[in-house]
Parts: sequence; structure tokens; C-alpha cells
Amino acid sequence: MPGHQQVAMTDERKSDIIVGRQNMRKFLLTTTLIAGLGASVTSAHAQDMTPYADMPAGVYNIDQTHAQIIWQVSHLGLSDYTARFSEFDAQLTFDPKNPENSKLEATIDPTSIKTHHPKSEDTDFDKELAQGEGWFNAGAYPDIKYVSNSITKTGEHTGTMSGDLTFLGVTKPLTLDVEFNGAMEEQTFSKKPTLGFSAKGSLNRSEWGMDKYVPNIGDEVKIMIEAEFAKAANEVSQENEDAQ
Repeated sequence: MPGHQQVAMTDERKSDIIVGRQNMRKFLLTTTLIAGLGASVTSAHAQDMTPYADMPAGVYNIDQTHAQIIWQVSHLGLSDYTARFSEFDAQLTFDPKNPENSKLEATIDPTSIKTHHPKSEDTDFDKELAQGEGWFNAGAYPDIKYVSNSITKTGEHTGTMSGDLTFLGVTKPLTLDVEFNGAMEEQTFSKKPTLGFSAKGSLNRSEWGMDKYVPNIGDEVKIMIEAEFAKAANEVSQENEDAQ
């Protein structure tokens, strides 16, 4: 009968509403637990942080498992072509009492370029960029080097680093904007004193002699760096011996 059919549909609808409410409660509970866990982890990390002024002075080596050097260049004004270097080394001599006196030296292997260009049997675009005479010309210039010569604090956790970039046999000044992310006297996993930084900057590649395809391929190169530096192992061992 029509009346019975209407009652059946109403009961089915009620069941759907009850199930929906139960699922929503589960979702809200799960979300709350995840948010609480995230807050707990963030709070724990905050408690583990050490003021940079209390960190040990000396040499810190870059932790290559937690570091990236990424660069971008305009492609026909349509997009920023993005690539990175996978092989590099850097050493930070850190002065916690006067961070402006700290010094950085870094070396990049230009043959370690990584792009997302699809490889084929005939073309290895990464190799072409690395070895091409109009590009990084790694056969003639196997290293890209950066040596800082001054650091200026612009805030409690920010500053600028000025230095000399040697690239394609040309040395010119390059300034980076640097943010100090934090420090741990004993990093959670490595157990070593560790410093964390982010940096960004830009340069005109033509000033170093790389002007191929400018302006179709942009002259300005944007640089983004993420890096953790861990206290040199030999210095950590010496400090432990001195403490005993």
C-alpha cells in the first residue's frame, strides 16, 4: 500500500541519518586525535630546541640527507622551470655568541643536476645541461663554489649572508636572505648538535657568462636552499672527552 511504502522509505532515511552521524563522530574524533598528536609533537620539538647562543661553537658539516639546493628559471614566461643539485658539500664555522662572525664555505658538483625532463635513448637532458659548453660546462669547470665574507642580522632569526660565487670561472658577489629555523644541542635522531637554516636569493646567469637562450629562457635564476648542519664528528668526540 502507498502508506506502507512511505513508512518504509522514512525508516530507511532515518537509518542513513544515524549511520551518517556515527561516521561524522568517528571523523571528528579521528581529526581531534590527529590534531592533538600533531600539537604534542610540535610541542615536544619546541621543548627540544636550544637557543643558538647556547649551541657549541666550531665546525658544522652539512647533513646531506636533510638539505636541498633548488633553482628556478623562467621558461618563455609560461612557467618557472625547476631543478636541483643532488651532490654538494658545505661547512659552517659557527660562532654562537657573535653569529655575524660565522663563516660558510660550499661546493656544488654541476654534474649532479636533476630535472624532470624525460630521458630517451638519444637524449639525456641532465647531462646536456651539466656538460654543454653553453650551460654548466662541467668538463672545464667541475665545481661551483660559494664563500661567505659577511653576515648581517636583520631580526632575531633572520639575516643576510654576502659572499663570492665562483661559477664558470667567474667570481662575483652573491647575497642570500637567510632564516634561522632552530637548533638542537642533541638532535633527536643523530644525537649531534644541529643547526637548521633556510635561504633564498637570485642571480642573473649572464653575469657569469651563461647567456644561452636569454631572454626566452630567463636570465634571472631563483635559488632556494634548505639545510641542516651537524657538529663535525671529530669535534663532538673531543668535546665528549673533555667533559669526562
